[in-house]
Amino acid sequence: MSNLRIQRYLLREISAPTLLSLLIFSFVLLMGKIPRLAELVITKGVPAGEILKLFSYLLPTFLSVTIPLSFLLGILLAFGRLSSDSEFIALKASGVSLYSLVKPVLLLAIVFSLLTAWITITVEPASKTAFRGKLFQVASSNASVSVKPGVFNDEFEGIVLYTQEIDSVSGIMQNVFISDERESETPATITARQGRFISDPNQYSLTLRLSSGNIHRRPETKRQSTYQTISFNNYDINLNIGDQLDGSQRRRSRSELSWTELNNAIDDASSNSKRFSLEVEKHERVVIAFAPLVLALIGIPLGLQSQRSGKGAGFTLALLTFLVYYVLLTIAGNIADKGFIPAAIILWLPNLFFLLIGSWLLHRTAIERPLRLFSAQTIIKRLLSRRDKTGGGS
Repeated sequence: MSNLRIQRYLLREISAPTLLSLLIFSFVLLMGKIPRLAELVITKGVPAGEILKLFSYLLPTFLSVTIPLSFLLGILLAFGRLSSDSEFIALKASGVSLYSLVKPVLLLAIVFSLLTAWITITVEPASKTAFRGKLFQVASSNASVSVKPGVFNDEFEGIVLYTQEIDSVSGIMQNVFISDERESETPATITARQGRFISDPNQYSLTLRLSSGNIHRRPETKRQSTYQTISFNNYDINLNIGDQLDGSQRRRSRSELSWTELNNAIDDASSNSKRFSLEVEKHERVVIAFAPLVLALIGIPLGLQSQRSGKGAGFTLALLTFLVYYVLLTIAGNIADKGFIPAAIILWLPNLFFLLIGSWLLHRTAIERPLRLFSAQTIIKRLLSRRDKTGGGS
């Protein structure tokens, strides 16, 4: 069998479980968001098409995790099957070395690394921004639509809104009455001839602009109670549109910044702590992009040694290996956030660690001196045999 045919065979064996795992893992992570989005459909009457758009914006945020994990699982299953079916032994007997089998794996690893880099650097920040924008659009449009003429509306926190008439085309409300109790010490009653909602997607803000009205307040102090009346031509009320978009979501997070915006923000950082945080975000995007390439080296020897425990062992090894990698990356990120060690150094240590461990394990497997991994069945058998010997001796 030619090397080219063997490499094509390996590519098929790895690609199939990788793609299937990618679909499963991404679906499982998306399921965690269903209750929140389902609430928008049930309680707010949001169209299903808008919910599908929100799902599509969420998907890239999971792919930076699911792509490396799925690729690692695909390698473990493919090489585990090669070993369990004795195909690896047959290949070695035919003069095919382990290093020649690594070539197609590294080719796939480069492809998945480039895909992950494109997602983490370009697609994910844009999708997060689009998700926030769409969520704001849904919440703000629902807020304006939910106001009905002749009905007291309490959709907004601390505010009761009443309007006598609403123009269905322009959305302008006539004869508006508002009870504003957001400041409990100085509640206000506001009347206005007209009012309309103004949304700003860039700042994620919803404003109720009132025209030609009066504000009535009764501020109470320890000594006396007074009554205030203020007339206005235009008056803006900033509205809280509920749990769909809280205060922290109104400000763009560092993960939403594009690559250019991130570099500019680092240059313009007003404090060291902010600069450290932005540098962590920048280097994390690149470090995670190399995860498929790094995990591939450690997945090959682990897959060849997990053959006797079945596919469950491959799945468990994939989760444990990726969990260790992710924990190390998280710890490195927390240290870099504090500024103790530059992000450009410490965030690359998990990749370097897995690269060295993977190369060592691969070399030991190639010279037929693999590191023995003890399966649960082996440990149980040894414990039982030791107990029998102890019982027999007594």
